[in-house]
Amino acid sequence: MILSALLTSVGINLGLCVSFFTLYSIIRKQPGNAFVYFPRLVDKQKSEGQGDEFNFDRLLPSADWVRRAWQLSEEDLLSSSGLDGLVFVRIFVFSLKVFTFGGIIGTFVLLPVNYLGKQLSIDDFYDLPKKSLDSFSISNVDNGSNWLWIHFSAAYIFTGVVCYLLYCEYSYISSKRIACFYLSKPQPHQFTILVRGIPSSYGRSFSEIVESFFTEYHPSTYLSHSVIHQTSKIRGLINDADKLYRRLAHIKSENRTKQNFKRDGFLGLFGRKVNLLDHYEKKLEDMEDNVRMEQNSMAEKEVAAAFVSFNSRFGAAIALHIQQGVNPTEWVVEQAPEPQDVHWPFFCASFIRRWIYELVAAVATVALTIMFLIPVVIVQGLANLNQLETWFPFLKGILSLTVVSQLITGYLPSLILHLFLFFVPPIMIWFSSMQGYVSLSQIEKSACTKLLYFTIWNIFFANVLSGSAFYLVNVFLEPKNIPRVLAEAVPAQASFFISYVVTSGWTSLSSELARLFPLLCSFIKKLCARRDGDKFEVPAIPYYSEIPSVLFFVLLGVTYFFLSPLILPFLLIYFCLGYIIFRNQLLNVYAPKYETGGNFWPVVHNSTIFSLILMHVIAIGIFGLKKLPLASSLTIPLPVLTLLFNEYCRKRFLPMFKAYPTECLIKKDREDQNEPNMREFYDNLVTAYRDPALMPVWYARNGDTHNSPLLHSEP
Repeated sequence: MILSALLTSVGINLGLCVSFFTLYSIIRKQPGNAFVYFPRLVDKQKSEGQGDEFNFDRLLPSADWVRRAWQLSEEDLLSSSGLDGLVFVRIFVFSLKVFTFGGIIGTFVLLPVNYLGKQLSIDDFYDLPKKSLDSFSISNVDNGSNWLWIHFSAAYIFTGVVCYLLYCEYSYISSKRIACFYLSKPQPHQFTILVRGIPSSYGRSFSEIVESFFTEYHPSTYLSHSVIHQTSKIRGLINDADKLYRRLAHIKSENRTKQNFKRDGFLGLFGRKVNLLDHYEKKLEDMEDNVRMEQNSMAEKEVAAAFVSFNSRFGAAIALHIQQGVNPTEWVVEQAPEPQDVHWPFFCASFIRRWIYELVAAVATVALTIMFLIPVVIVQGLANLNQLETWFPFLKGILSLTVVSQLITGYLPSLILHLFLFFVPPIMIWFSSMQGYVSLSQIEKSACTKLLYFTIWNIFFANVLSGSAFYLVNVFLEPKNIPRVLAEAVPAQASFFISYVVTSGWTSLSSELARLFPLLCSFIKKLCARRDGDKFEVPAIPYYSEIPSVLFFVLLGVTYFFLSPLILPFLLIYFCLGYIIFRNQLLNVYAPKYETGGNFWPVVHNSTIFSLILMHVIAIGIFGLKKLPLASSLTIPLPVLTLLFNEYCRKRFLPMFKAYPTECLIKKDREDQNEPNMREFYDNLVTAYRDPALMPVWYARNGDTHNSPLLHSEP
């Protein structure tokens, strides 16, 4: 790719970004769009601009939202979005620190060295637009040149700075995690564990078995338990009743005086005519009765799993970290999630069934990763005009046009790849939900890891290694060739990834700000007059898709730091945009639906370490190809030192993210002894983990004794 093609891509995406910013600054002021751009404030009844009077300022773009997002303090962010929201923002803060330092070295030291590597004449500066981007990479430096020692020194200095910043961030977030724990009020999940694989006993229910076991072996700390039931059928009935209730509410809100009639047969074309209001009300009453009948039969549908609560955090920790039974597949314990974070459908899965589901999910993930090589090959063909002319010779005349060739090579490949990637996150969520995780946060964290592996393999390795599955396999079957192959392939794809940062990075962030899809859905609902019957829900930020995307750009920046430093200014713009935009979204749009206590940060740390190791492996290969074997040999200790640093961080900080230490638990338990509301908390703890499907439903009739709940919670 030549520089003018890159500038074409930058111009297109810069225009899109400005358009999105302008559009957002105008349509956010319209009162009818508050549900799209201020759902958090709408939920709290604090949205701005709710008046209907016309104001000319609504039609003028403004940047006041930038100032508000910038002024948001960490304390405000922590209180509104939790530690997970703070960790997400800290990823951008960390990246800005890393690539500000890297950008200074790359732009003012490495970039001139790369460009002047072959002693180009001063006239070449006047012909920059026609220059290949390879002129700005390490490929332009002569073999055996002493200028390569600058790249060698930069790799060591950059690694040291990144490791130092990683240590500081790990330490900071660990201290924040402990501080948030000390400041938190008593939470049900702190006192509760989940027990699975309860052994069955003839003539005894699982509830009786659990109570007998924990009364005997944890007599001083055991408080209560709640056995899980098979409620998938009830959930389906409740969902159907909820849809019918909203439809009924919509009909009533449309016209209260109009009599609505339809036929009750197939598709409303056959059968007798009935009044819709009466018909739906009667149908809703029948559904409500069916739900109550199913709830009444739940006592006989217990699952070999239960939430067990204790009277102290320390008592729950002891039960959590000690094997309960002789058989390790029985009485399997894990930390209970928050009540609102529980994922109920897979509690009925046995140990063997969950193991099979995990295997199936792993196979499906690998299969999807392999199948995705097809669009990668297509993208690589678009990025290479010669290959595209070979595939489609009838396009040779069109491809010879300068504008068309620059558009295809500079913009279209990244756009197509981004469109294909749009469908991957929901699929990864589905695969993770198959594995029997007990909480939404566990599902999203698993999907985050899957999506990160998928992105690194398919977007990075498949592209730099030409997208051939057989070539990929052959390379990694011979590990000794990996540095050489990566050193040859990675610099050659610098132009594609610079374009990818601009297309998938800048434009995606701008579209996130504009929220085009929610805006379109809101517009359609207004046209269909569906607002009154709809249930409003504040959205949650999809960490499982956003974090892998950000980490992939970190990988690109670290990898191409000394290979092609031209990418660094574009990455800095991306991280600046992400920092402002997501602070604004966390302030106005997204509300947390769970809290992991910052457990996404170890994923960030490990991904950054992997990026550093990858950079080192490529450096070893590139110095070998450039006929500088001494530099190649002296680079070998660098990945070893990085792995030692990672091992130290794993020993020093990672245990804090797995469990709170005894010192913290007992200190917090002692503080609770002086709390006057602890008795009320223990009473509520008994019913905190009751399945929502077992709660009474109130649709067709108001509360009378006939509709009292038939299945009470376990004591």
